[in-house]
Amino acid sequence: MPIPEFVAELRAKIGPEHPLWLAGSTAVIIRPAMAPAGVSAASGEEVLLVQRSDNGVWSPVTGIVDPGEHPATAAVRESLEEAMVEVRVERLVRLSVSPKIVHATGDRAQYCDLVFRCSWVSGEAAVGDDESVDVAWFPVDALPEMPEHLASRVAVAVADRPECELLVDGVPLPIVGPGGSR
Repeated sequence: MPIPEFVAELRAKIGPEHPLWLAGSTAVIIRPAMAPAGVSAASGEEVLLVQRSDNGVWSPVTGIVDPGEHPATAAVRESLEEAMVEVRVERLVRLSVSPKIVHATGDRAQYCDLVFRCSWVSGEAAVGDDESVDVAWFPVDALPEMPEHLASRVAVAVADRPECELLVDGVPLPIVGPGGSR
């Protein structure tokens, strides 16, 4: 997996043993389910997933936010780079912090991940770079097996609840309204 240039520059100065705090952006790309002729099916939605080249895992589009880049802009950029599709960001659906991670390179990091529900606008889904080996649309009720941390990102985007889910140590933070009610 390519390392963003700014991360490589930081690593050259501080080494891999010092943890980096990075912003991550996840684009959960959704479209109406398509019938074989390319016409919208009667009901349902599909999610676009990429199969990662480093571990073979199916995943929504993910990436590191560049310095000064808005996380929603990163979701749009990564969707085009990784899956060759143009998307429209609908809204932020989850904000979470990853556990501390040690990458295969020995680099240590922790991510503030912002998950966006995105609508497919145009483009034929295809592998766009060396980060993926496959790209495919899946019905929301027939997704491939994924690690829980990725499957839950898809689930929260598909659920499309009006509030943004805030995860603290993997547990949703209760959203309290006026008068203390949720």
